[in-house]
Amino acid sequence: MYSESDIEAAVAAGVLTPETAAALRNHVAGQRSAPAVDEEHFRLITGFNDIFVGIAAAILLFAVAWIGQSVGPKIDGEGPSPFAGLFVAGTAWGLAEFFTRKRRMALPSIILLLAFTGGVLLTAFATLVLGFGTALFENNEPAIALVAAASAAVAAGATYVHWRRFRVPITIAVGAATVVATVLALVAYAVGERPIVEDVVLGSALVLGIGVFLFAMWWDSSDPRRETRRSDVAFWLHLLAAPLIVHPIFSLLGLTDGDASIGEALVVLGVYVLLGITALAIDRRALLVSALAYVLYALISLFREFGAVELNIALAAFVIGSALLLLSAFWHNVRRAVVRPLPPGLQARLPILDRVSVAAAA
Repeated sequence: MYSESDIEAAVAAGVLTPETAAALRNHVAGQRSAPAVDEEHFRLITGFNDIFVGIAAAILLFAVAWIGQSVGPKIDGEGPSPFAGLFVAGTAWGLAEFFTRKRRMALPSIILLLAFTGGVLLTAFATLVLGFGTALFENNEPAIALVAAASAAVAAGATYVHWRRFRVPITIAVGAATVVATVLALVAYAVGERPIVEDVVLGSALVLGIGVFLFAMWWDSSDPRRETRRSDVAFWLHLLAAPLIVHPIFSLLGLTDGDASIGEALVVLGVYVLLGITALAIDRRALLVSALAYVLYALISLFREFGAVELNIALAAFVIGSALLLLSAFWHNVRRAVVRPLPPGLQARLPILDRVSVAAAA
């Protein structure tokens, strides 16, 4: 399986001409009866060897984490050791030099990146806790939040260095996640142990989620045909932004309290429709997927209120499953109806509606 990034690299190397690459993309779009841009491609595996190497790497990383946990000092004698994270981060970087930088394997690269960032985060956190003494953090949530913020900031810096070296598309999203974690931890530290801390953190997460979404749109708008690595970067950023936007909205609406009223359920469905329109406009499905659990819960509550107690779960699953399959089948047509009325300046920043017609016009 070859990704858009591979085709782009082949054009840059002179293996394919731009005209041949465009013809290939148009041929694939015609075979699938949909523009390739709407398929929302991203590179995850190129073959079973990716899975094979990913499993082997995971086993090795587990082993070195266990060794580091055994030889190093531990928090309270039983907690995590900084050596566990350090060994994992070092091993992940070393493996990435071959499997990412030379072999350019997708799934192993993702696993190694997550292991590297997680290892740095664990190393920083355990080192700070051991350095200041565990007694300082007993029943002291602000202190824990401050250490968490510092650890996430260190992980963010390390992730940036990883991006400069390996350029794995998911790295930007992981770095953004560490920045979000840093800010949320600082917010929790500033608010302290007051009762409003949860609502303040949720509100901050919503604002940060919108910021990540706009950052993802910046990457997307630079590649409206979705032919380069920038589209892959945007995909992972949208995947991060979606829960940061969706969860705070529905939590602040009270949907996570476990007892949704008819009014709340209708509000949830209305919000989901707005998310769906946004997803169609930007041609990204992450928003719809992130909100699925909340919509299912809202529909279950509605059917229960109208007396369908025994079948409420089945009916909710039937409605949402059918709706999403219909939307998937007619995604391009519905998206055209959403995008065409938008101002031309905004349309120019969104993914193209038809790759074939654009290529012909060029």
